[in-house]
Amino acid sequence: MKYLCLNGPNLQRLGKREPDIYGHETLADIERDLRALAAEFGAELELKQSNHEGQLIDWIYEAEDGDIDGIIFNPGAYTHTSVALRDCIAGVEVPVIEVHISNVHKREAFRHHSYLAPVCVGQITGLGTFGYQAALRMFLQTT
Repeated sequence: MKYLCLNGPNLQRLGKREPDIYGHETLADIERDLRALAAEFGAELELKQSNHEGQLIDWIYEAEDGDIDGIIFNPGAYTHTSVALRDCIAGVEVPVIEVHISNVHKREAFRHHSYLAPVCVGQITGLGTFGYQAALRMFLQTT
């Protein structure tokens, strides 16, 4: 079992950027916890972050062409803007779970719509950083 965790724009600033919304955990903290969970199940986990839409698209296609069993994806603001990411996810067979730390439905109206959710196997929102673990657990128990 091998999984990929992708993080989009601004997520390298977790712990510093708007901690009242996103909390004080850093991306490194999230990655440490996910690696530990994957290790419990003997699974492999790749973790990547980019502020660039095209790089995220390339990684999704590489996952499709490789041996990745599932993608945990926090697309950040691209959730609400990227038809290109939506088309990419729709065009691959590797399952993707969309993850958001905050409850996007309790925030500004423009955050209520996800271009990606309809082409993902699921969406986890508002569970804080535990949402990443919930997504990984779902993959671990179903693949």
